[in-house]
Amino acid sequence: MSGNQSLKESPLEDMILLAQQGDQNIQNYLLKNYQPFIARCVSEVCKRYIDPQSDDEFSIGLNAFNEAILSYSPEKGSSFLTFSKLVVKRKVIDYIRYVQKTPIAMSLDDSYDEEQMENPVEVLAVKESYREEQDAMFLREEIADFREKLGTYKLSLDQLTEVSPKHKDARESAIAVARTLYNKIELRHYVRKKKKLPLKDLAKQVNVSKKTLERNRKFILAIFIIMEEDYIYLKEYLKGVG
Repeated sequence: MSGNQSLKESPLEDMILLAQQGDQNIQNYLLKNYQPFIARCVSEVCKRYIDPQSDDEFSIGLNAFNEAILSYSPEKGSSFLTFSKLVVKRKVIDYIRYVQKTPIAMSLDDSYDEEQMENPVEVLAVKESYREEQDAMFLREEIADFREKLGTYKLSLDQLTEVSPKHKDARESAIAVARTLYNKIELRHYVRKKKKLPLKDLAKQVNVSKKTLERNRKFILAIFIIMEEDYIYLKEYLKGVG
């Protein structure tokens, strides 16, 4: 049996772990054989066919996929492909934004050919519309991934709407608790493994009663998930939750 045939029969998560442990052959195998997946993820962002040989966006996606291989942790609750898709799309969107913000030098003496050149104001408007479309698409991707993560904690978005603290002070307090939960390594590992709050130990770390922690348990766990994940848009939203 050939080496590649053997790899094809290996569970993906097992190969990821071996790559993280330094197996360069497996890492290269993954980078090569998942190029169609990467191209598809990049194409969903760019809304066009992506040529792996010539498009810069594909190179960005390939590097992002490699980053996902090295940083993936099954403890976070999603499959590797779900996680890597999110990482690839985020990196490509970051790249597109960077390119769009880079000014293009143009001489004032250049002639304006109406048939060949679009109105600069219209170009800017189209770019802004495109950026908004990308933002909306990526936010949907984050919410879909967030919904999946919530499911591993036996939570749902509908539940969060019901249990979210109504008062600003209560929300800020719960967010502060989630931040403590995330920053304390031993507590973070407990939540990842057990999918619940370590109420007794957590109560010792925060100035909040155990009863209040229990009441806000679902909301605190949801905020913890957002803090743990690479959610650009949800983290921005979190800044305004208080």
